[in-house]
Amino acid sequence: MKFDELGLAPEIMTAINDAGYTTPTPIQAEAIPHVIAGRDVLGIAQTGTGKTASFTLPMIHRLMKGRAKARMPRTLILEPTRELAAQVADNFDVYGKNTKLTKALLIGGVSFGDQEKAIMRGADVLIATPGRLLDHVERGGVLLRGVEVLVIDEADRMLDMGFIPDIERIVKLLPFTRQTLFFSATMPPEITRLTQQFLSAPARVEVAPPSSTNDNVSQRLISVSKTQKLKTLKKLFDEEDVTNGIIFCNRKRDIGDLLNALQKSGYPAVSLHGDMDQHMRLKMLDKFKGGEATYLIASDVAARGLDIPAVSHVFNYDVPTHAEDYVHRIGRTGRAGRKGAAITLFSKEDGKYIDSIEKLINRKIDVVKSNDTPEDVTTEKEEKAASKPPHKNDGDKKGNEKGERKGLAAFSKNKKNKKENSDAIPKASHANDNPVQKEPNTAKSCDNASSNTQVGFGENIPAFLKNAPE
Repeated sequence: MKFDELGLAPEIMTAINDAGYTTPTPIQAEAIPHVIAGRDVLGIAQTGTGKTASFTLPMIHRLMKGRAKARMPRTLILEPTRELAAQVADNFDVYGKNTKLTKALLIGGVSFGDQEKAIMRGADVLIATPGRLLDHVERGGVLLRGVEVLVIDEADRMLDMGFIPDIERIVKLLPFTRQTLFFSATMPPEITRLTQQFLSAPARVEVAPPSSTNDNVSQRLISVSKTQKLKTLKKLFDEEDVTNGIIFCNRKRDIGDLLNALQKSGYPAVSLHGDMDQHMRLKMLDKFKGGEATYLIASDVAARGLDIPAVSHVFNYDVPTHAEDYVHRIGRTGRAGRKGAAITLFSKEDGKYIDSIEKLINRKIDVVKSNDTPEDVTTEKEEKAASKPPHKNDGDKKGNEKGERKGLAAFSKNKKNKKENSDAIPKASHANDNPVQKEPNTAKSCDNASSNTQVGFGENIPAFLKNAPE
């Protein structure tokens, strides 16, 4: 199926062609005809499936007839985050450029004054986060009784962020006869309840379950010690044909550290995390989208839902601790039929997370060993050994060396028995070569308690060498 078979207006088709698209994604092919026909739609789709265009394109088609009134938007789109709301607004700019539709974007981090002016001019499309929309409603700046189409996007994420009470409050202000488009990546019980409450005989469109990954994306695991992750990442940048790439970290503080390291090495990188104000977030996204920055370092929360169609690579600098996040991460690349690559750096400690990911996506991911030097590998093993608790009779070389040093120190103090035990020292010196074996306790007992020194041991291996801690 082609876009020109979906019944969209010529002005929209021209914009689609200008954007370089000819074939709709599965959710677009299924959802667009239902939206044009005026039916409620329940869309179950993961990020990266073309979900946003599945409702923006037919909404533009419907809105070409009629005109908005001041303070009374004709359509309302609710998004969980400012970034997602801004991206939906960008979609209307791209696909509605040949129309006279107006829009207003109500998000935090932008002045109320500018937003109120946009509403007063009349907005065919109102795109908002729930909290900011309610702020405007309470101030009397927005009247929702003229809304013809309601879109609730990323409903499961709305649930996670605690927005459901706000959404229920907003829906009560809308006309009962509206058309509702409801999208969610997952369907937990609470979301199912909301669909029953908000939708009327909806067309159910379900594509690409969350456990699936895009066949257009090649996936690789690279085994690397933690101390060599940065070096390996930079080597990948130099070896891979990276047009642009998103790098995922698990922790916010690691995002800043990695950003500084890459910038110092001359790699054009920006970051995106929850502590940024709206102006800075949009500025960083614009740099990445515009090609000024090749690499975007982000957390899962900041990056979910990013609509950047031509990302060539995703690098998991940290393995996600939740398997579903892996699917969301690599969904940033390989969009709209393009090829993409997802490369994950992992160490032995990440094994359980890799197992969970492979179980979820129902496939094994190819493992490639990095070119760690022997010294690098040794460092990793030594770090692991150093973290072990003491064990008796451990044959580890380092443990024996420590035991030997303690034994020799004790011998030097035991001057009284130095001559008697001179034969024990050569035995101890072989602790590096062979694991110490436990022997039957045949040592002669000696009563030297009054001397407060260690006694001689004859030809038997001293107890402190047998049981020396690591």
